[in-house]
Amino acid sequence: MFSRVLIANRGEIALRIIRACHELGIEAIVVHSEADADAAYVELADGAVCIGPPAAGKSYLNIPAIISAAEIADVDAIHPGYGFLAENSHFAEVCNECGIAFIGPSADAMRLLGDKVAAKKIARKAKVPVVPGSDGEIADEAEAIKLANKIGYPVILKATAGGGGRGMRVAHNDISLHKAFSQAKSEAEAAFKNGALYIEKFIVEPRHVEVQVMADQQGNALHFYERDCTIQRRHQKLIEESPCPVLDEKTREELCRSALRLIKEANYHSAATVEFLLDKDKNFYFIEANTRIQVEHPVSELVTGRDLIKWQLKIASGEPFDLRQRDITHTGAAMECRINAEDPSRGYAPCPGRVTKFIVPGGPGVRVDTHLCQDAMVSPYYDSMIAKLIVHQPTRDEAIATMKRALREFRIEPIKTTIPICLDILSHNLFVKSQVDTSFIERHMEH
Repeated sequence: MFSRVLIANRGEIALRIIRACHELGIEAIVVHSEADADAAYVELADGAVCIGPPAAGKSYLNIPAIISAAEIADVDAIHPGYGFLAENSHFAEVCNECGIAFIGPSADAMRLLGDKVAAKKIARKAKVPVVPGSDGEIADEAEAIKLANKIGYPVILKATAGGGGRGMRVAHNDISLHKAFSQAKSEAEAAFKNGALYIEKFIVEPRHVEVQVMADQQGNALHFYERDCTIQRRHQKLIEESPCPVLDEKTREELCRSALRLIKEANYHSAATVEFLLDKDKNFYFIEANTRIQVEHPVSELVTGRDLIKWQLKIASGEPFDLRQRDITHTGAAMECRINAEDPSRGYAPCPGRVTKFIVPGGPGVRVDTHLCQDAMVSPYYDSMIAKLIVHQPTRDEAIATMKRALREFRIEPIKTTIPICLDILSHNLFVKSQVDTSFIERHMEH
């Protein structure tokens, strides 16, 4: 096992990794920008290195600065968390070239699954259902129109290097596809410096369901069941839960087995999330794989009783699994609300500023992952998520009741947050009855 790990991230995930390291007897060193110098996670680490000014491009995305920090701190390994450099295969290569273990997959596996077109080819090879569409990048608009007419409208254009909803456009006919093609290409070039697009059938009113998997370096892969991430706004998840409330046991087993086949086919190790769309008839289709730990990993931790960050650390150090699939059981219902410093009444505008009142909810079955504390500054420079509220109860109805109670207890003032919209969603009769799809917020909560 490693003796000292550098955490190349910030905020709540940095603190989460610090805690896992300390429980395994590992020293945790953090990097921080000038804006995060006084953050709670910096204080709780065993050491800290400032890597640059507030802008992420000059700090948390600055590979030379992070490697220099790792060398100064004399660490064995680097944990990238999620976001920033977590899915950057070049960063993984640089770590390994410098003799520092990268706590994540190999650069090759990351590249393979990080490219959505290549990942779909692997899925087909592993006999995992995929959404009908192009086999790879489409050459031009003419090819897009030809394919759209073959697979049938509506279709969706996606950036091959995409994520977070950027470089995506839905088209319902040839005329709208003409407009969508140029928009998606321009957006993809601006966001990813890569305008390559692919096309696929647009699944109407789908649910978004993902499987948490973990694989060791000895070729063993395990799943930690599924999460339903259907409640999202503009492809940004807001509420996640497990189990998926509409899945029957047979489909659930097929879904999880499909995820494992994909991961094994890619020769993958470390944590990954295999994401699927679920249509109205409970058919599931692979859409992408995330080659990192996810924001919503606590949901899987609560229903399985397994610490996924510790397993990432163990796997990266070369330890094989000491458990089998039958040892991983799913108990009860877990739910997570992402608390973002945003104002839903003003189009979810970011709300940075100082937090003068901070009261965290508690009680049986309540977990809060956050780096905030009284008088902390919510920075304008980074992602607006400031906390994750997670609950675990025997049933979904009880989980909803506990979540509503905990949200009402949560005080983060004077800044605006997504707590009110989370409460509104949890109280909506369609959510309570599990009659939702990925456009639920746009259709029912934004009038």
